[in-house]
Amino acid sequence: MNSYQYSAKDIKGQTVTGIIQAASEAEVADILHKKEMVVISIEIARTAAAVSSKRSDKKVKLDDLVIFSRQLATMIGAGIPLVNALGILSEQIENENLRIIIGNVRSDIEAGMSFSDAMAKHPAVFSDLFVNMAKAGEASGMLNEILDRLATFMEKQAALNRKITSSLVYPAVVVTMAFIITALLLLKVVPTFKGIFESLGGTLPMPTQVLIFFSDLLRKYFLYTVLALGIAVYLFRSYVKTKQGRYRFDQQLLKLPVFGPLLRKLAVAKFSRTFSTLVKSGVTVLSALEIVSKTSGNKVVEEAVVNCSKSVRNGEPISKPLAKSGVFPPMVTRMINVGEQTGQLEKMLSKIADFYDDQVDAAAAALTSMIEPMVIAFLGVVIGGIVIALFLPIFKISQLMSR
Repeated sequence: MNSYQYSAKDIKGQTVTGIIQAASEAEVADILHKKEMVVISIEIARTAAAVSSKRSDKKVKLDDLVIFSRQLATMIGAGIPLVNALGILSEQIENENLRIIIGNVRSDIEAGMSFSDAMAKHPAVFSDLFVNMAKAGEASGMLNEILDRLATFMEKQAALNRKITSSLVYPAVVVTMAFIITALLLLKVVPTFKGIFESLGGTLPMPTQVLIFFSDLLRKYFLYTVLALGIAVYLFRSYVKTKQGRYRFDQQLLKLPVFGPLLRKLAVAKFSRTFSTLVKSGVTVLSALEIVSKTSGNKVVEEAVVNCSKSVRNGEPISKPLAKSGVFPPMVTRMINVGEQTGQLEKMLSKIADFYDDQVDAAAAALTSMIEPMVIAFLGVVIGGIVIALFLPIFKISQLMSR
């Protein structure tokens, strides 16, 4: 017997939620129908064991999950029983944490639990997307095809993430090095030149005086500056962890001049790819929208998808609430509308995902080419300005001596 959390409409039209112990989702649905309730959703309940597992399990790299999914799909396709396939994989997987979890999943299946329910006990490793697609694969008898499709999906997601990361690594490293070099110049080099200037006497040029002032200020209040920065970062992170703070932060990210369009395209690509994969795998639209909202990575997009799910539950088409949100471009909502009308929603979503994958590639390349000269200009202005300010008095002394 498993615990299932349900949401349903009673005779009065009010939404009722609760938990029922049953052997399967079908049994839960029968119980609710006998009570004259209209089922909205049924899913495996997050029990205390699942919460404990979430705390104890360590996250697994996406690449390891891709390999696991691909190998399991191959074994099941070759006719090897699921329990035996999991036993083989639990012995040969290199990641120790994943190996232990696969062993636990195998034990739960042997005890009578379904594959998807066994994975649901490890939410830190197997996401809602993974669990629901596995559930759809079990129901349709195409678990090997679903797992192979899931592996392909995760490969594309990993490739997309790597492109974004690689486009931002270079600028981040250069800017960090620029700040370190600037701090070293102000804390170590400028004080040495200050002693030389004081021994020579005379009036220093204004740029040199300003540079020495900032150097003295930084040296005098260095610890306080570091402490203030640390407190500011802590307060900012604490605020972003709140629901309202995260929403406002993500909202401002989407409004940034250069990064905003890139993040919006990335969100659309991720939404379309995930939604398309779920629909193609047989997951219901409402369940798919719920999963997509949780995996969007942006609270603004998440809220738009959640509102879309509510509207769809009330009988509206998917494209209408998405268009109202203002988050998704008109082209996306119109293509989804066409997909709904023609019964080819999954195909349209896949085309949108492919298009925006290319858009993300182009935007990431443009961002890198744009940031590189900006970083070089920043280095030239800041570090070059410091060097010029330091050598101005020396140039002045040389001119006086030549006379």
